[in-house]
Amino acid sequence: MKKLLLLSTYELGHQPFGLASPAAWLRDAGFSVEVRDLSVQTVEDSALQQAEIVAVYVPMHTATRLAIPLLQRIKKVNPRAAIICYGLYAVLNEKHLRAKGAERIISGEFERELVESCLQIASENTTRKNPVVSTERLQFKVPDRNRLPGLEEYAHIIDSNGQSRIAGYTEASRGCKYKCRHCPIVPVYNGRFRIVQPEIVLADIEQQIKAGAQHITFGDPDFFNAPSHGLAIVEAMHRRYPDIRFDVTIKIEHILRYRRHLPALRENGCAFIVSAVEALDDRVLDLLQKGHSAADFHAAVKIMTDNGLIISPTFIPFHPRTTRASYFNFLKQVAELNLIENTASIQLAIRLLLPEGSPLLQLDEIKPYVTGFSSERLCHKWTHPDPSVDELHRTVLNMVENGTLRKHSRTRLFQDILKTAAEFAGEHVKPSEFSGFTSRATIPYLTEPWYC
Repeated sequence: MKKLLLLSTYELGHQPFGLASPAAWLRDAGFSVEVRDLSVQTVEDSALQQAEIVAVYVPMHTATRLAIPLLQRIKKVNPRAAIICYGLYAVLNEKHLRAKGAERIISGEFERELVESCLQIASENTTRKNPVVSTERLQFKVPDRNRLPGLEEYAHIIDSNGQSRIAGYTEASRGCKYKCRHCPIVPVYNGRFRIVQPEIVLADIEQQIKAGAQHITFGDPDFFNAPSHGLAIVEAMHRRYPDIRFDVTIKIEHILRYRRHLPALRENGCAFIVSAVEALDDRVLDLLQKGHSAADFHAAVKIMTDNGLIISPTFIPFHPRTTRASYFNFLKQVAELNLIENTASIQLAIRLLLPEGSPLLQLDEIKPYVTGFSSERLCHKWTHPDPSVDELHRTVLNMVENGTLRKHSRTRLFQDILKTAAEFAGEHVKPSEFSGFTSRATIPYLTEPWYC
């Protein structure tokens, strides 16, 4: 059977589910499978030369950008290898990945399709297939993590006592039933989501706990797309491993709709909930079709606090509707809601990303500012109608990058950014007005803050 090499470039700082899951399928199909996670490993030229099939996982924008030079290297080192790109961003970037050597493109529920593609290649059926977007219901296999780097090599959780704990990662569902305009899941799943069978999720959690995991991140786009499914899993996990904590991602709309389930999350060990808030301006939220209002977010923060849960919001503060005043007011709201320490500093500097296939590209509110596609950055470039807002973004991003490298606290970085935003907006603020918030050690967080 042909030798197969699975590669991941980056998967948000956790041990790649996107290597472990297909590895189980492919080994069961009889393939000799090697795996490399290039975020913590290297891949030798000899490994590339020996592989007859190389499959590169592209679950997100950063991973896809990193995959482009990798594909060029594969073609140079081993021009005979068949190359497959699979994952959420594969079909969105099909023409760019094909231009660098990818022969087959798979997105959505990729495991079975990946096996079938490899079997076709092994039988010397080398016809280039059209891109495959699968949303079929799969009977999953327990991910094979045996040959991946140890969990200690990846992002850790800093708990409420300031202690570092090894974090594992799994997925209880994929896809999403919502259609937020900025979300890359929508062009692939179009409002569908698929669950991973509970026994598979629990077996994956168990093997990671045995390997040292003290915390589990659930990577579902929304843990409450199927509340009963998710709750059954964390309840079973808590019964068996009562000391293990976890984090999940839940949209604001679901925090409000399913608030009755929040106590169960807390009681079963939820350390924090990530929520893609994106904006605190109703006009922008409508543009993005987020399904919640700024008032909803304020209500969700109170509900979470009342239930003893921590929210970790994500934002897109820079977009064509941002003004110097609105950015300053955004920061003031974050402070007033006592969310400075809950918010990763990079979330104060995120700029709207317009990848291939984004529904936002069809909107009259966006079209005038789009200036072309960048093959290097794999996204459509846009400029703000007010050049000073773009300057503000560059300044804030530089502050975050430098502050993170110097290990500045979130509060210190926030105060510096607030002062800068005030200067751009012609406002005046004393950093001391926003001092005295909850100390950093009481807010659990993952040591990998990136989100796209």
